[in-house]
Amino acid sequence: MANSVPPPPQWVTDLNTPPITKPKSAGIPDPPGYTGATTGGSKAQMDVLKLKKAWEVALAPVKQLPMTAIMMYMSGNSLQIFSIMMVVMAFKNPVMGLVATNQAFEKFESQGTKAQLLLVKAVYIAMQVLALALGVWKVNGMGLLPTTRSDWLAWETARDPMEIAIPAF
Repeated sequence: MANSVPPPPQWVTDLNTPPITKPKSAGIPDPPGYTGATTGGSKAQMDVLKLKKAWEVALAPVKQLPMTAIMMYMSGNSLQIFSIMMVVMAFKNPVMGLVATNQAFEKFESQGTKAQLLLVKAVYIAMQVLALALGVWKVNGMGLLPTTRSDWLAWETARDPMEIAIPAF
């Protein structure tokens, strides 16, 4: 009597063996919109796709502006913790975006897209500056920007009068 090892279960065999590739049946057509297994496109097609994605990244800050503007409007102009947090967010996000401009577009750079990415980066910077302008608008609405003459009275000197009127009793 020899101890025989039982065969492994079917699921172990299925996991350890690669699936058998079946040849494509000539009678079944491809579904609509299916183009088959394509191997990477040409370099020009890849550059066009990279440029489209770069434009999406460049215009992303504009898509956030309406929601930020509504939230700023709804937070009011008084000095409360929520409105202060909104102002901090309104300045922090665009500044961080401006600092990270090159990192945002480095994955889209190639020899074919290098010159075209300058315009995309310029638009991205313009959109970030527009987001900063929204923050400045909010700070002005809260009355924190020194825009009137009375805000600068501490630095003005008192005028010397030309004449002095002395009341006679």
